[in-house]
Amino acid sequence: MHHVNFQPKSTLFEQGDEAGSLYTLTSGTVRLHYDLPDGRRQIVGFAMPGDFLGLSLEPRFGITADALTPVTACRFDRHRFMNLIDKHPNLMRKMHEVASHELAIAQEHMVVLGRRRAEERVASFLLKWWQRLKRVQGNTPTLPLPMGRQDIADHLGLTIETVSRTLARWMRERIILDVPDGVRILDAAKLEDVLGN
Repeated sequence: MHHVNFQPKSTLFEQGDEAGSLYTLTSGTVRLHYDLPDGRRQIVGFAMPGDFLGLSLEPRFGITADALTPVTACRFDRHRFMNLIDKHPNLMRKMHEVASHELAIAQEHMVVLGRRRAEERVASFLLKWWQRLKRVQGNTPTLPLPMGRQDIADHLGLTIETVSRTLARWMRERIILDVPDGVRILDAAKLEDVLGN
């Protein structure tokens, strides 16, 4: 294992690169995206401390991982890590839990993209990001958003104008408050109502 640091806008790994390493984040936020042949991109997720990156069994990375903030991570040589797992079945169980959790997030995101209206998508993103941050940082009403509105739009399959209009309306309605580097959730119940929860 090696401790590595990445500056904002630097790349941990690129789609198509040989998958010789895997990473676990210890600080910072990483954008994960799939690049289409025509130059468009689909942001498939955002990683935060505690998340593993590069767990795929494929020989090459299927996505690109970019640092949105200063990032620190532990980098493992893939072959040595797999040998370690072979010797420690409890570690294999933990990796299975991580992979199952990531699959559940991906499946839920497909439902959000396929079945939700625009404002439901934005509400779902804010609430899910908030829940994930609470696991790392504890309960706080402030929701850092290291990703830009274009990143949120690309992640949700929306235009940046739609995301901006939705957030601006919720600010006027005092559901959220704009703060440096993010938003503050003033009325989580109303965001839940948007989702019909």
